[in-house]
Amino acid sequence: MVDWLAGQWRPIFPIRLFVKYRQTPTWRDGDNNRTADGHGKRCTGFIIGGMERVAVDLAGASTMELVNAASAIATELARREPPESAAACLELTEVLSAANDRNEAALAGFVSVVDAGREAQRWGFPSTQSWLRNRLGMRDTRARERLTLARQRHRLTEVIRRWSTGDLSFGYAATIAGAVARLDDEDCAAAEDILLGMVDQDFSAGKIASFGKRIRDVIAERDGTEQPPRDAERGYQRSWIDSTRSLDGGRYITGWLNAEDAAIWDGTLGPLAKPAGTDDDRDLPERTAAALSAVLSGGHRATKVTVICDLDTLTGGTTPARLTDGTPIPAEQARRIALAAGVSPLLLGRGHIPLYLGYRERFATPGQRRVLEALYPTCAVVGCEVPGTLSEVDHVHGWALGNSPTDIDQLTLTCGFHNRYKAAHPGHVAVHRDTQGHYTYRLQQPGTGIPGETGTPTATSRPPPWNQAA
Repeated sequence: MVDWLAGQWRPIFPIRLFVKYRQTPTWRDGDNNRTADGHGKRCTGFIIGGMERVAVDLAGASTMELVNAASAIATELARREPPESAAACLELTEVLSAANDRNEAALAGFVSVVDAGREAQRWGFPSTQSWLRNRLGMRDTRARERLTLARQRHRLTEVIRRWSTGDLSFGYAATIAGAVARLDDEDCAAAEDILLGMVDQDFSAGKIASFGKRIRDVIAERDGTEQPPRDAERGYQRSWIDSTRSLDGGRYITGWLNAEDAAIWDGTLGPLAKPAGTDDDRDLPERTAAALSAVLSGGHRATKVTVICDLDTLTGGTTPARLTDGTPIPAEQARRIALAAGVSPLLLGRGHIPLYLGYRERFATPGQRRVLEALYPTCAVVGCEVPGTLSEVDHVHGWALGNSPTDIDQLTLTCGFHNRYKAAHPGHVAVHRDTQGHYTYRLQQPGTGIPGETGTPTATSRPPPWNQAA
């Protein structure tokens, strides 16, 4: 309950919090049920005079109960007109903003679990960031900000403590998380200490962000370990590129190109880095990275891989396969590799007798690819905006042992992620072909569809949210 006292809304906590709302809560299951996090259902609901009232035991309520109660309060609050008093609105705004900051702290915890468990990928999204953009409707910058907070929260213990108790705003927490994302654990601890000290000195979030961009220099300046710039050491005659691995398995790339190499860079990547239509919301650095990946992988000419395996392995057996250098490959992974365009498989029968040697001519020709790029400006998956020029040729009904023809009316374009996803989860992808022979793929909600089969639903005007992967 809340009470207006001395010009302020003051919460009163007699152990239970009462919330009024007009819709029956979906989580009202009674006192005997228990939720996934182990707490008893201590919520009760009853109708009084056409209004519904819910009591929540804050100490004993489950996480789901608290989230639903917060949702009910937010829904009721959004319906109401703001008070006429400007002074009251100013104060209410500050209180509500502080509450939103703590909600964001809880949200970061939820997102971190989703990201660590790769749950978004199970639903057919290429990444957690894509899920935040498409399922939650966030702008890309907002999704990146929340994902960075979720991934850094385990290293920023003091930031999280202050944030969750209301002593630090979401803006400060996001700024600090972004500043330490590229630091190792030792520098991260030092950076957290420095940046929180700036918060205590009432520096603005924008000022802290400026310091965060050069946080390594700030740490070195504080510790007296400054080093001359690498550019000054190397000079400007020969090109150089430095690559360092990040904590999440990715890589950071820095470097400098001389005039000749820069011309090659611009001539090769420039055309590929152009926006892929009005719906391409990637910025230039993101498009450049995608173009570089396409060039390094040979674009549509995928890297040649020779997988040596028994016929039984390719048709469902469990015997491991191997590469030409002897590296063992699990049977399931070998089958996924065999389904990818651009692979030259050497199939052996029993006793390792060669049965068939596939050639690249079995796969889509450059002419076929040009036709496909004209037909498919983006990945065939509904909602995926990866340009067709950066996508891979996909056999609509799969490819194994040459049973699926490489004909233009049996091919489409899918991005690398969805090509692999379709091969690994054929029952989660529904194929639709319109009257003009154009294919579209729709991702099915996990738990639906028949494993190993591909459905052919009729076209719909608007796909459900889980179909809008990007």
